[in-house]
Amino acid sequence: MASASDFPASFYGEPGVLGLLANGISAFLVLLQNFHYARTGIPAVGVENILAGVHLILIGGVCQLVAGLLSFRKYDHLSGTSFVGYAALWGSYGATRIFLGANQQSPNLFNESTMTNIMSINVNKTDIPMYINESAIAGLVPYILLSFLLAFCSATVNYIMPFVFGAITLTLIFEAVGLVAKWALVVSGILELLILLFAIYGSSALLIKGLAQRYVLKGFGNPLFNVLLLGTTNASSSQSLGQEKKKNTKYAEPMALGLFCDTVSPFIFAFYAFGYFPSIPVAAIWITINSAAQLLSSYYAYLRQDCYHATKFGLHCVFWLVKTWEEYVVSVTIGRTEAGEVRHAMVGNWFFLSAALVFCVASLNKDTLELVHNSFFVLVTISTISQIPIDRYYIFFGVTCSLFTLLSFYGTFARLINTIAEKSLIPVGPQPVSTESLQKYLSYLKRSKLDEPEDKGAQLPNALFYLCNGVAALSAIHSSQPGLAFFDLTVPWVLIPGAIIQAYVSRLQVQGGQRFGSVIPSFYVAIWATWSWFRFAGHRLQISTESANGFAAGAIAFLVINAFLILVATYGNLVLLALTIVMEVIIVCFLLSTFSRLPYQLEVAMLAIFAIICLYGMLASLVNAIFSKTLIPVGPSLIKDKKKKESETKYPCSIAKSRETSGLLQIAKLLESNGVCGIPTDTVYALAASCKNPSAIEKIYTIKDRPAEKPICICISNVEQLVAAKPPFSPLLWEFMRNVYPGGISCIVPKGEWLLKLGVGPAYDRVGTRESIMIRVPDHTATAHLCEFTGPLAITSANPSGEADSTHHDMVINRLGHKIDGVLCDGESNEAVGSTVVNCLKIDEGTISILREGCVPALKVRQIFERVKSNML
Repeated sequence: MASASDFPASFYGEPGVLGLLANGISAFLVLLQNFHYARTGIPAVGVENILAGVHLILIGGVCQLVAGLLSFRKYDHLSGTSFVGYAALWGSYGATRIFLGANQQSPNLFNESTMTNIMSINVNKTDIPMYINESAIAGLVPYILLSFLLAFCSATVNYIMPFVFGAITLTLIFEAVGLVAKWALVVSGILELLILLFAIYGSSALLIKGLAQRYVLKGFGNPLFNVLLLGTTNASSSQSLGQEKKKNTKYAEPMALGLFCDTVSPFIFAFYAFGYFPSIPVAAIWITINSAAQLLSSYYAYLRQDCYHATKFGLHCVFWLVKTWEEYVVSVTIGRTEAGEVRHAMVGNWFFLSAALVFCVASLNKDTLELVHNSFFVLVTISTISQIPIDRYYIFFGVTCSLFTLLSFYGTFARLINTIAEKSLIPVGPQPVSTESLQKYLSYLKRSKLDEPEDKGAQLPNALFYLCNGVAALSAIHSSQPGLAFFDLTVPWVLIPGAIIQAYVSRLQVQGGQRFGSVIPSFYVAIWATWSWFRFAGHRLQISTESANGFAAGAIAFLVINAFLILVATYGNLVLLALTIVMEVIIVCFLLSTFSRLPYQLEVAMLAIFAIICLYGMLASLVNAIFSKTLIPVGPSLIKDKKKKESETKYPCSIAKSRETSGLLQIAKLLESNGVCGIPTDTVYALAASCKNPSAIEKIYTIKDRPAEKPICICISNVEQLVAAKPPFSPLLWEFMRNVYPGGISCIVPKGEWLLKLGVGPAYDRVGTRESIMIRVPDHTATAHLCEFTGPLAITSANPSGEADSTHHDMVINRLGHKIDGVLCDGESNEAVGSTVVNCLKIDEGTISILREGCVPALKVRQIFERVKSNML
C-alpha cells in the first residue's frame, strides 16, 4: 500500500485546530467590545465597528471556512457542518458590524440620547430604514437553535466540543438580547471568554495529538455518551440510505449542512414576512452568505457523485438568493404595494414550482423525510406565485417558511446523528417507492428497452445547468410595455441563476470532464449577464444609443459563437441540440431589441420553449444520473465517433474492463505470467503481482522506485481464506477482523507458516517483514473475484513513490502504463486516500495502534475495537 508520504497533507492535518482557534479569536474580538461598552457606557461606532467586522469575516469567516472544507475532505461530518455553518455565522455578523459602522453618526458627538439612537440604528444616510438590530436578531435566532443541536450531536463524539458549542449557544442568546438590553452584553462577554478558553484547550489537545499521534490531553477520543443510545436501527429506512453511502465515502456527507442552511434562510424570511422588520437590506447579507454555504454543500455532494443533493441544494440556493434580492429591490426602490401589482406579470416562480415537483418525483426512492421536505418546498414555491389568488401574500409565505424551517431543523438533526452513527437511529421514514418500481415506471417514457449505462460523472452538473437556464429564460418573459418597476424586480431573477450560479455550474463541468467542458454554460453566463445589463438594468445604467450599437455588435458575436455550439451539440444529445437552436433564435431577438425592432410575441414564444426544454432536460438528467442509466430519453447524438476514436487509441499496456468476466480473466492471465498490473480496490488503485511469482513482486519496487525497506502487503478475497489457512490468531483478533473486513482497514498480524497454506508460497520472504504481514480484504467485487482467480496478491499503491495516489485508471495508464503489463479499468476510485493501517500485534494485550489514518477515521476504528472488546467479555 501507499506510504504515508504518498497522501495529501490536508488529510493528516487536523483542521479542528484552525476551526476552534477561529471561533475563540472571533469570540475574543466581540468580548473586547462588549466589556468596553459595559465599562465606559460608550458603544463601538463607525470605524471601530467596521474594523471589528472585517476581522470577524477574515478570522471567524474565512479561516473557519477553510477548516470546514478540510474537515469535509477528512470525512468528518460534524466538524465540516459545524465549521462551515459557523463561518457563515461569523461572516454574517461581521458584515452586520460593517453595515452598522457605515451607517452610524460620528463618534465625537455622544451623549445618552445619541447612544440610545445608535443602539437602535434605524436610519442611514439615504433615509432608507435598515432595521439592523431586528435583522441581526432574526439571523441569530436560527443559529442559536442550530448551535444547541451541534452541541448535543458533538457529545456523541468527544467531550470538548459540546462545551465549545454550548458556550457559543449561550453567547448568541445574550448577544441577541444585548441588542436591546445593555446588561446582556456583560454576560455575553463572560461566555465569550469561556469560548476562548475552551478553544485554546481543544486546539492544544488536537495539535499535540497530531504531533504525538496519540491523545495526550483529555477530551477527545471518548464521547460523553454513545450515539447508539439515541435509538435502534430503522431497517426500513436504512436501505435507501445505504445505496448512496455505499459508493460515496471519499468526502463527508454534506446533507446536514444543506439542511442547516435550509433552516436559516426561511427562518429569516419568516421574520421578514410577518413584519418584524419590513426592510430586508441587512437580512439580505445573512441570507446571501448562508446561501453561499449551501452552494458548498451542493459542491461536496457533487464531489461525492451525488447528483440528487448537488442539484437540490443548488436549487434551494438559487431560490433563496433570487427571493432575497427581489425583496431587496422591493425594500429599496418600489415598496410592497407596487411590488404586488408588478409580480402579477412575473412568471419565473412557475419554474421553481416545476423543479420542486421534479424533486418530489426523484425523492420517491429516498426516505419519507426527504419526500416530505421536498413537498414542503413545493408549498414554499406556491406561496410566492402571485398569479395564484391567495390573500395576504406575505402571511402565507411566512407560514410556509416557518413550516419548512421546522422540518429542515429536524432533518439537520437526523442527518447528523445518522451519519455520525452510520446507522439510521433517528427516524426518517421508509422508502416510499422501491428503486426497482420507480425505475420501471420511469422507463415507460423510453421507447427502447435497452438499459444504456450513463457516464455518471459527466451527467452530474447537467440538471443544475438546465435549472439555471430555465429560471433565467422564464423570468425574462415580459410584455411590450412592462414598466420600470418590472425591470428592477426581474434583474435578480435573470442575473443570479443565469450568470452567477451558472458560473458555478461551469466550474463543475470543467472538473467533471465533460466533452464540451465549460464552453456552453460559460457562454450562457455571458448571454444572461448581457441580457440583464441591457434589457432590464439599462434604464438604471442610462445606456445611450452608442452603447446600444455596441450591444448589437456583441449580439452578432453571440450569434456566431452559438452557431458553432449548435455544431458542437450534435455530438451531445437532441435535448442539448434543441436548446442551442432555440437559443440562436433568442439571440436574434436580442439583436433586434438593440435596434428597437423586437418582435415580442416571437421572443416570448422562444423563451417559453427554451424553459420547457430546460425543464425536461433537468428531469431527464437528474433521473438518469440518480439511477446511472437512461430511463428518460434525451435523444442520441447526431454525430457518433466516440467508439471509433476509442478503437484507434493506442495504449502502452493491455487494457481490460472490470465489469467483464473476460477482462478479469485477461488480467489474471497476465498476473499468472509474471506480470504486474494496475487494479482497482475499494480505496485507490493498486499495483498487483501474484504471490506465485516473487520476481514480479520485485518488479513493483523498480516500477515505483519504492525503497526496499518498505514492505508490501497481501490482498485476499475474503476472511474465509484466512480461516482455511488456520493461523494461530486469538479470538479477539478474529472477531476484530470480522468486523473490519471487507473494507478500507488493513490489519498487521504476526507472520507464520500459515501463509504457506494461504497460498503465499514462494513470495513468503518478499511480502511483509520478518515478523509481521499486513492483510487487505477490499470491499470491491472485481478485486475479490480477481483474487479468487489468482490467489493472494501482493499489492501497493499504483503511483510513483512519493507522488499522489491514482484515483482513476487513466492516472495509472498515464503514469505507469509504459512500465506495467496491464490495467483493470474501473473508472474513478471510491476514495481519495488509501486504507487505514492498524497494528494488531499487541491486540491480545488489549491495545491496537493506528500506523496510518486512511479512508476510515481512527476514531471509528477505535470505536469498533472497543465494541468488539466489550462484546468478548
